[in-house]
Amino acid sequence: MATGYGQGYGLDGEAGFRGSTERRHRLPAALRAPVEGRTWRELGYVLLSLPISVLLFTYAVTMVSLGAGLLVTFLGIPVLAAALAGCRAIGTVERARARALLGLDVAEPEPLRVRKRGAMAWMGAVLKSGTSWRALLYSVLQLPWAIFSFVVAVNVWVLGWGLLTYPLWCWVFPMYTGQDGIQLYGDETHRVYLDNPFEITVTALVGLLFTIATPWIVRALTMVDRLMVHGLLGPSRLVSRVVELESDRGVVVDTAAADLRRIERDLHDGAQARLVALAMDLGLAKEKLQEDPDAAARMVDEAHGEVKTALQELRDLARGIHPAVLTDRGLDAALSAVASRCTVPVQVEVDLAERPAPAIEGIAYFTVSELLQNVSKHARATWAGVEVWRTENRLMLQVVDNGVGGADVSAGSGLAGLAERLDAVDGILVVDSPAGGPTRVTAELPWRGARLR
Repeated sequence: MATGYGQGYGLDGEAGFRGSTERRHRLPAALRAPVEGRTWRELGYVLLSLPISVLLFTYAVTMVSLGAGLLVTFLGIPVLAAALAGCRAIGTVERARARALLGLDVAEPEPLRVRKRGAMAWMGAVLKSGTSWRALLYSVLQLPWAIFSFVVAVNVWVLGWGLLTYPLWCWVFPMYTGQDGIQLYGDETHRVYLDNPFEITVTALVGLLFTIATPWIVRALTMVDRLMVHGLLGPSRLVSRVVELESDRGVVVDTAAADLRRIERDLHDGAQARLVALAMDLGLAKEKLQEDPDAAARMVDEAHGEVKTALQELRDLARGIHPAVLTDRGLDAALSAVASRCTVPVQVEVDLAERPAPAIEGIAYFTVSELLQNVSKHARATWAGVEVWRTENRLMLQVVDNGVGGADVSAGSGLAGLAERLDAVDGILVVDSPAGGPTRVTAELPWRGARLR
């Protein structure tokens, strides 16, 4: 983690350089929208939706009706399963179309879980899959919305560009139709045409307003399509949560394995090696006790020093696993002990009316401990502060220092690993560290009361 934090401090200058070279448009977004590629892609999506939705609706209603009608026989089940399988394939095509034209990247829904081999098992999996029925619902609902959005988009688009370009083609009316211009009003006695320069100019200005508004109207229409594709053709919230929990479980397992390897390495290379050397020294001292008592005394004295060093290493290792002060006296005392070992003065404020659950308390302790280690090694600060408080059902931690700043979670550093650990328990890590400082790292953890201890 220390290395990653140090790397983060060097990235802010590069980020600032990238920000200074961003492309700046001279025209405001409202004037650019009618000719932007995004607008034309969204319009193309709306125009394509009508013929595609007709095909989808026809397929879905025909196949489902046929399958439902044949349910009195055995043929109804395979026909209905085939209809739902086709709807799943339709969902794949529609997600690809939304990705290409709307820039909407929807994850693949959960695959079929066929536990046994055979056609019956496959049909049962298709019929029980929520993805299949959501795709069927999409195929049915898409048609009425596609008709509405097609009519609105085409009318406002044609109206806007038609009126905007009216000064270019207004000569068509007197030359080919025998009237002065577009008829604005007419009855049995008189008619009003848009034929003089003032009226033509006003018409073009009204067309400009419609042209500017049309992309935003089309964008609002496609927002409904985005919601339909995301909600009906993407993974369900329950499945997404299951996938997230499986990922978090993997992070927890990997973290636990890494901690065990670290403890084993520290024991093997530190205290265990010293104890082995101590046993050998005591053996030699025992042999020399009769022959050379003075040399044996010196060897016992050296062994006594090694015992103290080994005990200190074991004490540090135990503190790294779970400090006794945290168990006995809680976060306030444990974080004060950590702050006392920091290389800069640290002010600790813990405002908790009760203690959280041991697991949350331990994660909070190690989070602050890691952040203070970064302050000691990389921040070049002269002061740091730690605050801990509770907000509703969240435990909040904040570590602030007046160092050089530049810490970045996205750099794949140790901060990223810490963020992954917090995410595994539904926690959040937010880093605010501009170049030149100060650095403010805020962590959120779910609150579980001490009654669960």
